[in-house]
Amino acid sequence: MSRTAVLLHGRSIEVSDGVYQERKDKPEPLLEELLRSWMARLPGLKSRKKRIRKLIEQTNAFEPEIQQLNSDDLIKNLASNADLMRHQGFSDDLLSRSFAIIREASLRTQGLRHHDVQLIGGWALLQGTIAEMQTGEGKTLVATLAACTAASAGVSVHVITVNDYLSERDANYNRKLYEFFNLSVGIIQQGMSPAERKKQYGCNIVYVSNKEIVFDYLKDRIATSNATSAHYRLRHLYRPHQTPQVLLQGLHIAIVDEADSVFVDEARTPLIISESVPDENGEELYGTALDIASSLENGKHFEISNDRSIWVKPEGEIFAKELCSDLTGVWQSSLWRNELLEKALSAIWCFQRDQHYLVADNKIQIIDEFTGRLMPDRSWEHGLHQMIEFKEGCEITGQRKTLSRITYQQFFRRYLLLCGMTGTASEIIPELRRIYDLEVIKIPTHQPSRRKHIGSQIWLTSEQRWQAVAERAAELSIAGRAVLLGTRSVDASESLSRFLTKQNVEHTVLNARQDQEEASVIAQAGQPGHITVATNMAGRGTDISLSNELADNLGLHVILTEFHESPRIDRQLIGRCARQGQPGSFEACVSLEDDIFKDHAKALLHFTNTIPFFKSTIPQWYLALMVRYAQTKAERHNAKMRIATLKNDRKLQRLLAFSGSSI
Repeated sequence: MSRTAVLLHGRSIEVSDGVYQERKDKPEPLLEELLRSWMARLPGLKSRKKRIRKLIEQTNAFEPEIQQLNSDDLIKNLASNADLMRHQGFSDDLLSRSFAIIREASLRTQGLRHHDVQLIGGWALLQGTIAEMQTGEGKTLVATLAACTAASAGVSVHVITVNDYLSERDANYNRKLYEFFNLSVGIIQQGMSPAERKKQYGCNIVYVSNKEIVFDYLKDRIATSNATSAHYRLRHLYRPHQTPQVLLQGLHIAIVDEADSVFVDEARTPLIISESVPDENGEELYGTALDIASSLENGKHFEISNDRSIWVKPEGEIFAKELCSDLTGVWQSSLWRNELLEKALSAIWCFQRDQHYLVADNKIQIIDEFTGRLMPDRSWEHGLHQMIEFKEGCEITGQRKTLSRITYQQFFRRYLLLCGMTGTASEIIPELRRIYDLEVIKIPTHQPSRRKHIGSQIWLTSEQRWQAVAERAAELSIAGRAVLLGTRSVDASESLSRFLTKQNVEHTVLNARQDQEEASVIAQAGQPGHITVATNMAGRGTDISLSNELADNLGLHVILTEFHESPRIDRQLIGRCARQGQPGSFEACVSLEDDIFKDHAKALLHFTNTIPFFKSTIPQWYLALMVRYAQTKAERHNAKMRIATLKNDRKLQRLLAFSGSSI
């Protein structure tokens, strides 16, 4: 058995076969969490400028010497530097030499030389922080600095992306550099067998999506758990003298790309491993529930909250009881009747086709509301998924019984060193600090930004907005601009597409229906006169490469057609244009009928509708006020939901009497 000791953040850890290293997840006192959140709002007390400047100067000073080395000597130099890091940790002096070696190797193998600002990004990662880098600044290449450095020191590195496509793309993009230093590269993809997964996790650097690694971790926890019942049914397959075969080698270092999406946007619900259980008389039950729920009136019999929760009012309970007077079984129990009706009402009123889910191959496929991508292996809990399947006439799947669960907040806190990259972290600094104990370091851009804000327009109805957007896109296309039109849902993207088609405007649509063609669609989005209609995905994680004509002249123009609950999502879409010093512009064209105003700015919306002056025009300052008010309210609500999710999981752990790192 091979053993290696590595100094990581001042603590020596053993990295060896059979040792599953991870940080113990112990709930911290609430006061300490809140204090971290409050401190994150204060300006930095100590400047890192001198330290960063010295790192860049030292790295550049090493460059002439490093350039004279042949390939074998480059490899030996990094190995000897790694030996020192095992005992001294990731000190700035050692990192500067390591970065100089990796930069030279990258230039030789990939033709890419890390910019000085990318060196800062690599340094920030190995300090266990979030590197906030603007879109297009080369985060994929930045990750190689930290990954090569840590892996050469003998630490297992997980580079975590938001989907399988990006995992495979980024791993293959950097493979030549990693293999130059004899570092093996693993890629985890959906559908891999356990044996293949174990083999891939055994590599020095592993590229994997956030969902895949969390579920693999849950499988390891089940296999090694000391708990009984459901866990035991999987664990009993091992004889007493056998060691359970785990997939991962522990949680050493995680480099999380699009960190805000992973840590915040997708952290509202826990991840669950479950098994199917028989669902007798399910179709009859769901059909009856939907029929009864269809007879109830919104506002009179039930209420819907902003977070899509349903509350059946006393009037609704009495009315439902009357409708169920001839029914037997569960319908005579007020508890079961209300539970079924709430699920049926949610299926009818709160979850809409082409916005929250798609129907494909006679199956319900959930759409990630923040990324616009499909989540084919996810399902809603407690019968809601089956209720929606019946509503859409799909095959009814069995309900699921939970075997193990964990939140993203709990999982990522278990890494010995956690870091990440994103272009949009400023708005969530307090939450990152409170939940993950992560600081954010803002990295300057390599080139000054040339992005121009054209302005914003707001229309009374959605129809007026789509008409205006279609006309504006056609006008820009004729002028030779590449245009990206961002929408919030599949339904919205297809509505806009119909308006463009009516005007005989050629365009391409990118949404959850075309997610397999994302790369090819994005590849064409930077051509003169090309119009792309996209949902939130909008090529996130990929660059829209502009033709030489556009890069030298006009650049890409982005039209935001609806503001999102989080301003970060808006910034991500806007960030598609004017990358790395290129020209580009953006504008917003929205409607008073947009969900964000109806859900989170009802008072202002009512005021707007009652003032005659606003019937003809809405001033820019008032629109900005409405957007800021609605987004602030929505962000606070979503943050409370994420905190509640974490608290509920901790409470569940205590109730189940799990200890240490068990789930």
